[in-house]
Order: sequence, then structure tokens, then C-alpha cells
Amino acid sequence: MRPVRVVEGRAVPLGRSDVDTDQIIPSEWLKRVERTGFGRGLFSEWRDDPDFVLNRPEYAGASILVGAERFGTGSSREHAVWALLDYGFAAVVASSFGDIFSTNAAKQGLVVVRLEPGALAELVALVEADPTRHVTVDVERLVVEVPDAGWRRGFDLEPMTRERLLQGWDDIGLSLRHEAEITAFESRHGGQTPVSRLAAR
Repeated sequence: MRPVRVVEGRAVPLGRSDVDTDQIIPSEWLKRVERTGFGRGLFSEWRDDPDFVLNRPEYAGASILVGAERFGTGSSREHAVWALLDYGFAAVVASSFGDIFSTNAAKQGLVVVRLEPGALAELVALVEADPTRHVTVDVERLVVEVPDAGWRRGFDLEPMTRERLLQGWDDIGLSLRHEAEITAFESRHGGQTPVSRLAAR
């Protein structure tokens, strides 16, 4: 995955609490074998409503989704993160998240920002007042801000999650940090696993 240091763009106020992964990407989309194209299924049941926020032209092309409480709860499907990324979102801001969703997000490069409810309400009000205004999520400095309104709030990330995002490390990338040690081990053991060595006896 690519390193993520700063996400900057317009934001969409979703305006819903308790958004679970089944609502983010409905189950019929789980039959796909590819990891691309899931953006078309993002909130697909809600997008049938012409008044749903993602159907409003002023929010087209936004890169930050602003949720509410308990975003991404429910089943552990990675597809929910794939759908958000494929649609074009690079960060989600809410007051709380499902634990498994947060873990999946970190592994895929989607930035998850937790703000306390009061700060989140302020951000929503700013975005609703002017959908063209830009929001900045700075992973390096751990701040989210609306520069033209002079609004800024800090947020926390686990140190390993922050490092994953800044370095662009998915699970394979984390393993490859030890490539030299892995290569040395393989050289010492002649490419044989413990099982193959036993079979050769």
C-alpha cells in the first residue's frame, strides 16, 4: 500500500450512527473474487434514495467521510474497507469505530480518526455550512483541521498504526522489514523446512 501522511479534500457528513459493515457493503457484493470495483457497492441500498448524501452533487469527489458513533461495527468483512477506498475515501472520521473495522482499515491504508462527540459535531456543522471547504487529516502531526475556519483538533493513533500508514506497510510490508533475516535463515537451512528435513531422513 502507499504511504499516507496527509489526506486533504472535501468531506461528506454521513449523518448516521451505528453504521455496520453490512450497510457499508451489502452481502451480495461479497461474491466478487476481485478486490476492485467495490466502490459501486458502497452504501448501495441507501444510494437508491436520490436524497442520500452521496448522491448530492456538492459532495461528489470528496475524500473524507464523516460518520458518527459506532462506525464499522458488525461482521469482520475486509470488503467494507475496500469499498470505501475504491469509492475514493482516504479517511473516515467518527466518534467511535468497530475494532475489527479499525484493524482492517490500518492494514489497507484507510485513515481512521476518532474525535470526541463535541468536536465531531463542530466538524459536521462546518462541512454542512460549506460543502466546498477542505478538511485536512494529518497523520504525521495527528491533527484534523479545517484551515479556512481556523478549526483544529488532535486525535490519537496507536504508534504501530501510525507507522504503518506513514511507511505504507501492509502485512507483507511488515514481513519484508525482516527480509535480510529471512534470507539468512533460508540460506542456513538450504531451503528446507523442518518437515522436509524430517522426510529426508
